[in-house]
Amino acid sequence: MSQRIQVTQLPDQQQEQGRDADAVGAGSKITLHFALSLDTGEEIENNFAADAVSCVIGDGSLMPGFEAVLLGLNAGAEVDLMLEPEAAFGTINEDNIQKFPCYQFPPDLQISKGLVVDFADRSGYSQAGVVQEFDSRYVTINFNHPLAGRSIRFRVKLYEVA
Repeated sequence: MSQRIQVTQLPDQQQEQGRDADAVGAGSKITLHFALSLDTGEEIENNFAADAVSCVIGDGSLMPGFEAVLLGLNAGAEVDLMLEPEAAFGTINEDNIQKFPCYQFPPDLQISKGLVVDFADRSGYSQAGVVQEFDSRYVTINFNHPLAGRSIRFRVKLYEVA
């Protein structure tokens, strides 16, 4: 059974500074298997049947809340816990849900709920959004991460810390 963890329970920087030299810390290269699933049990990602993956803590490969769970762990550690939305992919930010007039979309675009639409600004920065709803005049696009607002079960087996 997984344990529930909230942002306030994650390790802080003071704990990080006094960590064991063989434990996960900022800049550590780690090798692990992991699985992510929703609190409903629906699996999002699971690499336990594949080769273990490696990344460096702080390189942006993992969300900060997932990294924080790993801080202080040693090779061989196994974790199975439920992350609250704030520690996983964040809460839903209502400012990231925007309404656009239909005329701003290509006339041949088949708009449907759940459609992922890519928006680019003048500097070339691209941002994907998901059609949340639409009618004959407006399309509502959600730019939040698709897993924002969801509790996530995080299972990990840590093989190597360097």
